[in-house]
Amino acid sequence: MTLAPSRLSRRLLTLYSLLLAFVGFWPTPVDKPAQGTLDSLFRFLHRRGFPDWFGYNLLESSANAMLFVPVGILAALSFPGSRWWHNAGIGMLASLCIELGQMLFLEARYPSWFDVAANTLGTILGVAGVRLWRRRPQRSHRAR
Repeated sequence: MTLAPSRLSRRLLTLYSLLLAFVGFWPTPVDKPAQGTLDSLFRFLHRRGFPDWFGYNLLESSANAMLFVPVGILAALSFPGSRWWHNAGIGMLASLCIELGQMLFLEARYPSWFDVAANTLGTILGVAGVRLWRRRPQRSHRAR
């Protein structure tokens, strides 16, 4: 399977960016409906010996990073000749726009530099995954 740039990857990057904007500019935190359940879950786990650092902040940062992995994948597929940090910059800029928009326009949302860092890390992981995929040794599929 080849990972060549295509109109499809660029279209998917655009569509995924629109999805991120939808999530990022939702008027209230998207996890608000689950907040009570999450609090109960982490209290339960902490009473059973899980460390205090294993909690909501870790879950939120991990979710932010994972949400941006597809940005890195799609950016690397869309612009394969770019340096890795140019592709990673797409996720960082998208994240900065979301956080700035939350700060300026959404009272119920909480912009954070930690979110920008987590989102950028997720983008870097996506870019790295594509770069590693492209460097893997090619196996011959000839009959023996």
